[in-house]
Amino acid sequence: MSFDNLDWPLILEATLDTLLMTGFSLLFTVLIGLPLGVILFLTAKGQLLENRVTYQSLSLVVNVLRSVPFLILLIVMIPLTRVLAGTSLGVQGSIPPLVASAAPFFARLVENVLRELDPGVSEACRAMGANSRQTVLMALLPEATTGILAAIVVTAITLVGYSAMSGVIGGGGLGDLALRFGYQRYQSDVMLVTVLILVVLVQLLQMFGDKLAAMIHSKTQ
Repeated sequence: MSFDNLDWPLILEATLDTLLMTGFSLLFTVLIGLPLGVILFLTAKGQLLENRVTYQSLSLVVNVLRSVPFLILLIVMIPLTRVLAGTSLGVQGSIPPLVASAAPFFARLVENVLRELDPGVSEACRAMGANSRQTVLMALLPEATTGILAAIVVTAITLVGYSAMSGVIGGGGLGDLALRFGYQRYQSDVMLVTVLILVVLVQLLQMFGDKLAAMIHSKTQ
């Protein structure tokens, strides 16, 4: 195995594509998943906006999307992806299925984080006459900041793995590079390098998330 003949510019391009896929997908995942998680929490039994129909309907959608393996979702969503992104290939075509898979996962994490908060927070807001919107924005979300940040890190790491899988249908990035060169052309050195880069990305995301969470936690003490 030799690394002398590796196409490093191509590897760099694939790494940047993976970062773009992960970054944009994470952004849309948070924008969709955070309010969805808050709604799931608020409409659950015993909460501020308890609504059985709404909760069960949203919960069903979340559970269905979470239960579908990402590779299957990737293929099933090809027609919709073409409508939303204009293509089902490359970085642009990978983002819709990544978001569709990660947003329900993140929403459930947010719901669980909010459930773990002291019920006294909501009760105190009610006693002061705060409405649901004020309670969420001024009390619940600030209290849950550290937990939500941890959920974002977990989701980002999940997206790194999913982005690699998107290479199966030409999604670009390190997964596509590993499939085309490492697997189909039997270039084990390319496969090894792509795996190492993915491992490093995950480690960096975890370290950054842990440090940021610790910093925020210390400021709130």
